[in-house]
Amino acid sequence: MRIRTLLFAALVVSMSVRPVRAQLNSTSQSVAIKAGKLLDPETGKTTANQVILVEGNRIKEIGANVAIPAEAKIIDLSKATVLPGLFDAHSHLCMTVIPKRDHGNYYFTTLLDSTGYRAIEGVANGMAMLQSGFTTVRDVGNAGNYADTDLRRAIEAGWVQGPTIVNAGIIIAPYGGQFHLQPEKKDLATPEYLFADTRDEMRKAIRQNIHFGAKVIKIVVDDQDYIYSTEDIRFMIAEAHAAGVKLAAHCWTHAGAHNAAEAGVDSIEHGFRMTDEDLQLAKKNNVTLVGTEFTEKLTGTEEHKIWVDRLKRAHKIGVNMAFGTDVIDALPGETRGTLAVDYIQSWMEAGVPAADTLRAMTVNAARLLGVDKERGFLKPGMAADIIATPENPIEDIRTLKRVSFVMKEGAVIKQ
Repeated sequence: MRIRTLLFAALVVSMSVRPVRAQLNSTSQSVAIKAGKLLDPETGKTTANQVILVEGNRIKEIGANVAIPAEAKIIDLSKATVLPGLFDAHSHLCMTVIPKRDHGNYYFTTLLDSTGYRAIEGVANGMAMLQSGFTTVRDVGNAGNYADTDLRRAIEAGWVQGPTIVNAGIIIAPYGGQFHLQPEKKDLATPEYLFADTRDEMRKAIRQNIHFGAKVIKIVVDDQDYIYSTEDIRFMIAEAHAAGVKLAAHCWTHAGAHNAAEAGVDSIEHGFRMTDEDLQLAKKNNVTLVGTEFTEKLTGTEEHKIWVDRLKRAHKIGVNMAFGTDVIDALPGETRGTLAVDYIQSWMEAGVPAADTLRAMTVNAARLLGVDKERGFLKPGMAADIIATPENPIEDIRTLKRVSFVMKEGAVIKQ
C-alpha cells in the first residue's frame, strides 16, 4: 500500500511540472539559515550560532557575523544541528521488490515491471530519500533499460525532485549476471545485465554504458561459479578510468572480494565474506568498502550478525568506508528513505563511533562518488545541500532518523 501512495505522489508531481520546475529553479531570493549548531562531519567539530547565507543553489558565506541582506528569507534552525546532506553510495531507486508479489526475488520484479514503470518508481523512491535527508546517491544498476539515466536527467533538468544521482546504467557481469537461466529462456536477464566474458565484450559493455549516460561502472565479480579474475578486473578498471569514470565491484564471496581488492577497484560493494586478509589488501590498495550492512529487519538474524562482524573488523583494520544500503524492498509503514537511514543501527551494533559513521555518510562518500568539489561539505561555493536534526548526530547518531529540515541546491524540500 505504501508503494502505491508513493507512486501516486510521483504522478501528482509529473502532472504539475511547471510548479516543480519553478520551485527547483527558483534562485533569485537569498536565504539565511540561522543554525544553533553547525556540524563539520570531516572534523567532528560543532560550532554554535552560525549563519549560512545561500544564494541561488550555492552557499555564499558561513559564519557568526554574516551580514544578512534585508531581502533574504530567514530560516530559523536555532534549536537544531545543521550539517551537509547525507549520501547513500549503494542505491537502486528504480527497483522496488513487492515481497508478497515477487516472493522476495527481484528476478520476478524485473519480469513484471517495465522500464517506464520503474522510472516512476525511481521518482517516488528519490523523493522519499530526500525526505529522509539523502541529497546524493550512487545508483548502481538494476534499473531496466537505463531508467536510472532518465531519472538522473529529469532531476537535473528540474522536472522532478530527487537527490543528485551518480548512476551506473546496466550492470556488467559474467554470463548469467546474478540470475540462473534456462536454455529456452536465456534472454530473460536482459536488459538487466550486460554479459561480458571476453576483453572485447568488457570494453564494449563499458563504452555502451557510458554512451547511454552512466557516470560510474558497476561489475558483478562473483555471482556465478565462474568469476572475474584479478586481470579481468584490472582491464575493466583501466577502461573505465580512461573514460573518466570509476568502477564499483559487487563481491559476495571471499574469492571475489580478494580479486577485486587485489585489482584495486574504486569500491567493493557488500564484501559479505571478506576475511581480515581481504580487508588488509583493500586498505593497502586504497579500495573503499561500501558494505551495505543489512539491518535485521531486512535479513535474517544470523546473516545480520555476519554483516555486523565484517563491519566491525573493517573499522578496526582501518578500511576506508562509505555508507551504502542496497535497499530494494517495499515494507508496510516504511519508505525507501526510512529503510535506508535505519542502516545506522548496524553501525551502532558494530561499535563504530558516531563521528566515523557520519564521515562515511558524507565526506567519504562524496570523495568516492567524485563530487567532493561540489557536495558533502558546508563551505562557501559548495552546493546548498543542507539538512538539520533535533540533536547533534555526534552525540546520538540516531537523531539522523528524525531529520527535520532538508534543502537541496537551495530549494527547501522539508521544513
